Amino acid sequence: MGAVKSKRMPRAVREQQMMDAAVRTFGQRGYMAASMDEIAELAGVSKPLVYLYLNSKEDLFTACIRREARALTDAIRAGVVTDVPADRQLWDGLRAFFEHTADHPDAWSVLHLQARTHGEPFAAEVTGMREEIVTFVTELIVVAAREAHRDPDLPEREVAGLAEALVGAAESLAAWANATPGITARQAAATLMNFAWAGLGNLMAGTPWSPPEPAAHGSAPDAATQGSPSDSAVQETSG
Repeated sequence: MGAVKSKRMPRAVREQQMMDAAVRTFGQRGYMAASMDEIAELAGVSKPLVYLYLNSKEDLFTACIRREARALTDAIRAGVVTDVPADRQLWDGLRAFFEHTADHPDAWSVLHLQARTHGEPFAAEVTGMREEIVTFVTELIVVAAREAHRDPDLPEREVAGLAEALVGAAESLAAWANATPGITARQAAATLMNFAWAGLGNLMAGTPWSPPEPAAHGSAPDAATQGSPSDSAVQETSG
């Protein structure tokens, strides 16, 4: 009796299988050290088939970056419900981000480390993903801030920098959390939430911190240098 032939796998499924193997290899070994032989073996296919489907190592790496970038942005968007208070929206978004990066550490390594350190066009792919996330976070904060201030024309620039800083902090914290045993996604999200919401909460309340005005040359020190709030309180209560 002749050998039973295995069922032919659809191209799309086979391609995703190869990319799964590639993400794992790139994430753990790095782009330069990863070989197409290793990726093919992990995927259970021949190296010529990998080249047939995905052309080259560079094209395969680019395809992996695009797939994982889309998966991350989709996870963040899916995690946020926009009809809840601003702090809940931010918390849900942070939690979705940290859960995804914790569940897919190889993919995060590809996006956060490998793609950024091997030049164009890889870095440009990640920059596009990052800009999309920053825009999404900015929109969330702007809408909430405009509602809190009852000012539909509150300039987006008022919060754009905060969104940029928040995303940068999340990226660094995710890398640290993935490399530190015992740190959960929820703990990482709570750490950043506690750090960020002190400022964002004040913005929503209409009481953002402002730096003191610089004193003119030769003039008396400004109020910020004349005494602490506690000094004033002591004087008021001692009268």
